[in-house]
Amino acid sequence: MSQVNAAPVTFEVEYPERLSRLLLLLKTFLGWAYVYIPHGIILYFYSILASLATFIAFFVILFTGNFPLGLFNFVVGYHRWNARMIAYLFFMVDDYPPFSTTKPHSVTLEVAYPERLSRWKALLKLLLGWLYAGLPHGIVLGFYSIAVAVVIFVVWWVILFTGRFPEGLFNFVVGYFRWGARLTMYLSLLRDEYPPFSGRRQGPLASPGILGEPPAAPAG
Repeated sequence: MSQVNAAPVTFEVEYPERLSRLLLLLKTFLGWAYVYIPHGIILYFYSILASLATFIAFFVILFTGNFPLGLFNFVVGYHRWNARMIAYLFFMVDDYPPFSTTKPHSVTLEVAYPERLSRWKALLKLLLGWLYAGLPHGIVLGFYSIAVAVVIFVVWWVILFTGRFPEGLFNFVVGYFRWGARLTMYLSLLRDEYPPFSGRRQGPLASPGILGEPPAAPAG
């Protein structure tokens, strides 16, 4: 991914023209067994290692202003894996999430690697990130999540009868996850740009949209 024009955090879900009704029922009633348990166990241990990697990276940033690339990719990989599992369980895609952070998938999460990170911002995020970022964004995302829950309930029936996830509602849900991803990447010390109060795409060609992704825009 180009570092010149890339948005700091890119979260995209390829819109499916059709979704399987059989898989919809399978996810609803057995998703916990064949998705959440195997992936959840691995992600539990992965999250511990990702937290340790972030802890180490904090001190490296503090002294050098850099997030070691290997640790950076490791932490991003955790969030990418988790995002793919969630999108599958939220009926947004039918391709089973891979047990890998690098295999191609219809859900993509990319974070542009920063050549330099602010040392004082790293301290600020650690001590007060919950206050000036986690709290305001968390409140808005809390209400957004309620709307997403309602949308998912409605869409479940739409998929059952039509095999489609209405595109406008799909973009609305993607916007919620994109917003949350930007907040998480900021608080995880991966980027220094304060996350916008929006789930829209970012980038030089992005056009306005309502919370979700606008049409015909690049990643971000």
